[in-house]
Amino acid sequence: MSRVVIVTGAGRGLGRAHALAFAEAGYSVVVNDRDDAAEEVAAEIGANAVVNRDDVADWDGAARLVDAALGAFGRLDVLVNNAGFVRDRMLVNLGESEWDDVVRVHMKGHFAPLRHAAAHWRQLHKSGRPVTARVINTTSGAGMLGSVGQGNYSAAKAGILGLTFVAAAELDRYGVTVNAIAPAARTRMTAETFAAQMAAPATGFDAMAPENVSPLVVWLGSEDAGDVTGRVFEVEGGRICLADGWRRGPTVEREERWPVTEVGPAVRALLDKSVPPEPVYGVE
Repeated sequence: MSRVVIVTGAGRGLGRAHALAFAEAGYSVVVNDRDDAAEEVAAEIGANAVVNRDDVADWDGAARLVDAALGAFGRLDVLVNNAGFVRDRMLVNLGESEWDDVVRVHMKGHFAPLRHAAAHWRQLHKSGRPVTARVINTTSGAGMLGSVGQGNYSAAKAGILGLTFVAAAELDRYGVTVNAIAPAARTRMTAETFAAQMAAPATGFDAMAPENVSPLVVWLGSEDAGDVTGRVFEVEGGRICLADGWRRGPTVEREERWPVTEVGPAVRALLDKSVPPEPVYGVE
């Protein structure tokens, strides 16, 4: 029996590319999207695809999404959390709804399907059935470094990193791996942010095509990737970069409370020993 994958936001862009790539690799696919384009993607795949139109950031909708895989194919092996959108504003102009909507679709839209899928896999494990499940979350360079004009999006994508690390640690005992990708590709969501790089070349390799990201996603969803968890990969064109997260750097310690007058010189000494952080996107 073929492995089964859920891809959220699979109607267009990266999600569509992932769904088609999994289908080509022999997977049965649940094509989740609120857009009518989901029907087109499922039709392109054929009999091994079903459409789910639920809102992934709705608790009951996310449960129905997992049930759609189990009802149609009798199993669930891979969850690709991809759905999202942007509402870009500088912080001084960012409205409450623009914050809430972006955080909701990215963070809750990752958590809710993950929570329901994880409960299913835990139940399988406790019943003694083997589990080789995979979760691939979608973060961003904005989540790792920040991006000017995208405070809401950067915060949500950074939150997805934290969720990925916790889920990897908690779900490993059940046979579930959890990793994240930070892709760069030509999609509707990135059209304004990366306008200068969006145009496909007249000839040669199209480094910004969303299809370039999908091979890594399909591999992370495979049984072969069972020893890889809690990791973050940047992927763009033909480049795959293993991203290192926060690590403890230079340290100074004393066996008593620090006097305020001595904190400044101590911190400056640490900064002198440290590697400067990568710049926030959009900073000249």
